[in-house]
Amino acid sequence: MERQHNNQTAVTVLIGGMLGMVVAMGIARFAYTPILPLMQRDLGISNSLAGGLAAINYAGYLAGSLLCMLTPQLLRNRVLTALALLVSIATTLAMGLTTSEIVWSGLRFASGLTSAILFIIITAEVAETLIRCGHSQWLGGLYSGIGLGIALSGLLVPWLDRFNGWSGTWLGMGGLAVAMALLGLIVGRRHIEVRPSVLAPSVSQKHQRSLWRLAMAYFLEGFGYIVTATFIVAIITATPGLAGFAPYSWVAVGMAAIPSTLIWPLLARRIGHQKALLAAFALQAMGIVVSINATTVAHVLFVAVSFGATFLGIVALTLAEGNRRWPADTRRAAAILTTAFSLGQMVGPAVAGVLADDHAGFSLPLTVAAGCIVGGGVIILFDRFSPPPHS
Repeated sequence: MERQHNNQTAVTVLIGGMLGMVVAMGIARFAYTPILPLMQRDLGISNSLAGGLAAINYAGYLAGSLLCMLTPQLLRNRVLTALALLVSIATTLAMGLTTSEIVWSGLRFASGLTSAILFIIITAEVAETLIRCGHSQWLGGLYSGIGLGIALSGLLVPWLDRFNGWSGTWLGMGGLAVAMALLGLIVGRRHIEVRPSVLAPSVSQKHQRSLWRLAMAYFLEGFGYIVTATFIVAIITATPGLAGFAPYSWVAVGMAAIPSTLIWPLLARRIGHQKALLAAFALQAMGIVVSINATTVAHVLFVAVSFGATFLGIVALTLAEGNRRWPADTRRAAAILTTAFSLGQMVGPAVAGVLADDHAGFSLPLTVAAGCIVGGGVIILFDRFSPPPHS
C-alpha cells in the first residue's frame, strides 16, 4: 500500500510540476518568440529593441537565480512561490495591454525574475518528492513541461492572431497560463512531507572547481542557444517562401523538446554524462549552422527539431550533473548553474539584435551563437570529473 501511495504521489507531483513549467517557462518566458514577429509586423519594432527586451527578460531571470543562490532559505517560502506564480501570469497578460517600451521592459524583467524563482523551486520540490518516493529517474520528465508550453504557444498564436493581432496573442497566452496554473495546483496539491536530509560530506575544492567548469560550459550554452530561441520564428518569417511555416516551426521545437528530457538522461545512463552532453552540444551547433542558410522547409524542420531536441536535454543533463558534483547542497548547485546560464542568455539576444541590425541579417549572430556552443562543447570534452564517494 505504501509503495502504491508513493507511486501515485510521485506521478501527481510530477504532473503538477510539469504544468507549473508550462506556465513559468513555456509561456511566461518563451511565448515571446512566436509573438515577436507579430509585434514587428504590427508595431514595427526593430531587431535591436526585440533583442533588448529579450535581454531584459533574461536579466530578470539572472536576478531571480542570484536571489535563490544567495538566499536559499527563500526556496521553501510558500508565500514567495504563490506571489511568483501570480506575477508570472500577470506580466504575460499585461504585455498585450500597452505599447510603452518602458512598461514592456519592466514586465519582461519581472517575468524573468519570477520564471527563475519558479523554475528553481519547482525543480527542487519535485526532485525531493521523487527521491523520497524512489523515482528520482523520472526527474527529466519535469522539463518536458517547458516543451509542452512551447508547442501550445506555437499552435495557439496563429489562431489568436486572427482575433486581435499581437495584443490578442499576449492576452490569450495569459489566459492559457491561468488555466494551466489552476490545473497544476489541483493535480499537484497532493504531496508528502520530505524529511530533512542528512548533510552529505563536505565537497572538496576539486569538486567545487569541477562545478564551475560545468557552469562555464553552461554559460556558453546559454549565450548560444538563446539567439535561436529568441529569433528563430522571426528569421523564418523573413525568409522568402517560408513565412507561412514560421509559427509552426515553434510547434516543431516544442514537440521535439517534450521527449528530449527523457531521452538524453536515458542515453547518459548508457554512454555516460560527458558523451551525452557532447552529443547534445554537437547536434545543437549543427542545427544553428544549418539555420544560417536555411531556405527550404526541410532545412527549417531540421533546425527546429535539432534545437528542440537538445536545449532542454542539455538543461536536464547539466542540472543532474551539477547535483552529482555538489551533493552536499543540490539547491545551491542548481542556483549556481542557473545563474551562469542566465548570464549567457541575458547577453546573447542583445548582442544578436544589434549585430542583426548592423549587418542586415542574422548570419553573423548565428555564427557567433554556433561558436559559443562549440566552445561549451570543448570545455565538456576536456572536463575530467570523478564523483565524490557515496554521492
